[in-house]
Amino acid sequence: MKQSRAMSLVEAVANVAVGYGVAVVTQLLIFPVFGLHTTLAQNLMMGAVFTVVSIARSYVLRRLFERLRRSM
Repeated sequence: MKQSRAMSLVEAVANVAVGYGVAVVTQLLIFPVFGLHTTLAQNLMMGAVFTVVSIARSYVLRRLFERLRRSM
């Protein structure tokens, strides 16, 4: 079944939204272990930057695999 571009984006956003919460909690727990001390606001901002990058990555990969599937 073919997935539309819009649904590819919806899937990518949903996937990353769940990952955002996991990432921020992980940063709060792991950063101090490595001597990195950041505020909650800094963690949320870093998480937001990584989220935007992750959405773009997921979308591009989904479209690439859809193109590969069509060419087979």
